[in-house]
Amino acid sequence: MKQLLLLRHAKSSWDDPDLLDFDRPLSGRGLRAAPLVGRELVKRGWLPDLALVSPALRTRDTWRLVSAELPAKTPAKFVQALYEASAADVLAKVRQANAATSSLLVLGHNPGLEEFARRLAGAGSDAAALKKLEEKFPTAALARFVFDGDWARLALGDARLTHCVWPKDLR
Repeated sequence: MKQLLLLRHAKSSWDDPDLLDFDRPLSGRGLRAAPLVGRELVKRGWLPDLALVSPALRTRDTWRLVSAELPAKTPAKFVQALYEASAADVLAKVRQANAATSSLLVLGHNPGLEEFARRLAGAGSDAAALKKLEEKFPTAALARFVFDGDWARLALGDARLTHCVWPKDLR
């Protein structure tokens, strides 16, 4: 069984209007939330074998803080296509994962990541998790999916959403 963890970057700062979107840092709230997500991954045993991370500053910083909480160094690939990615773009990158990878984390941005999560959830998804996901996918939100099969053949609707965790759940 494969595990796919979809994580939206933690809350970013809009304090400097001269910064490009790509270069926005995390806000104080984001700096506090990201380590909580890392601790939750450890607590639940949802440890990724590989992380695919958008190269934007806020996603890199989120990964740095999340991964610092993990018990072992998790390899990360910074993937330009995940910045401003559509749901189809995210799916395309997930499909390229090595078959030996059993647990993959994708750290990206809305609206594409949220749309991908909603469209990926298929039969057998947890009703409460699905309701949360359909309500919103806030910054530092985490959606956990499982499915049988290969990454290369993953299609929308093929995975079972088991959990949707918001940062406010972790306080």
